[in-house]
Amino acid sequence: MTTASTTVSTPLRPISKDGLEALAAKAQANPNVIGTLKVKTVCEGQFRNLNFVRDLPEHVIDEPPTLLGQDTAPNPSEALLACLGSCLSVGIHANAIMRGITLSKLELHLEGDINITGVWGIGDLSNKRLGISAVRVKVDIESDATPEEIAELLEHANYWSPVANTFRNPVDMEVSLA
Repeated sequence: MTTASTTVSTPLRPISKDGLEALAAKAQANPNVIGTLKVKTVCEGQFRNLNFVRDLPEHVIDEPPTLLGQDTAPNPSEALLACLGSCLSVGIHANAIMRGITLSKLELHLEGDINITGVWGIGDLSNKRLGISAVRVKVDIESDATPEEIAELLEHANYWSPVANTFRNPVDMEVSLA
């Protein structure tokens, strides 16, 4: 369920509409460009992992105590949901700017169902679906748009979200020794 309000108090920090238009024009001029994202993951010990992206400080992934972790950071599945929420938020905000919609609040609440009894292949190994099997996203948004405009904005952002489409579509994946 989406909560939408037409009250706009203080607008969210804006995105440059000119910058968005330039980015869109660049993509339209070269529609077949494929980028490659790179991350280095280093196991620090137990289940705590340091992830290095570009020149940013490390991003920590850990497990909760119920999964024998130190509980110092989100676990991989929680981080995946956080990535989905962030990607949807970026798309909603960018498309709101392009449509002249002012947002004063944008919060996404995500839930994902996951069967963890396989415990990384060492627990119950009976036939079951692995990974997150269902995701629910609830968007709490305040803007100057009509409920119909907000519904269309959310549908559009969901359709074009790279992370949402990674959830929906099969991905070629290879794991090998370095």
